Amino acid sequence: MDLYVWIKSLHVISVIAWMAGLFYLPRLFVYHVESNAVSGETEALFQTMERRLLRAIMNPAMISSWIFGLWLVMTPGIVDWSAFWPYTKLAAILGMTWFHMWCAGQRKELLAGTSTTTGRRYRMMNEVPTLLLLVIVFSVIARPF
Repeated sequence: MDLYVWIKSLHVISVIAWMAGLFYLPRLFVYHVESNAVSGETEALFQTMERRLLRAIMNPAMISSWIFGLWLVMTPGIVDWSAFWPYTKLAAILGMTWFHMWCAGQRKELLAGTSTTTGRRYRMMNEVPTLLLLVIVFSVIARPF
């Protein structure tokens, strides 16, 4: 049981770091596409910020969230698999992972100069992690399903 609380703590820390990145990267994309900086220092600054956020924070946080989360799931007696909430949480986690990969793809398009996504679309997509977060938190804590 002592190990369980440490794994759970590391999972929560990882998720917080991952969510921070998922909230911030699309916002950087908005500023990037609306900056009208096709080249130069501003463009290079956005590319550096986006790359570092994704590679140094978001990717490790996503991986550690999955590792610690799976470790918790494998702990006997923690998850009631006869309930519906673990499956709604899993669906939202898969959605969060998809969103992460979508952001990584968008970064590559911005880097290559082939992105056609508007600032408005990035603003709308920036709401996706919030909706998924609500599903996850309500599934785990309130367990309405």
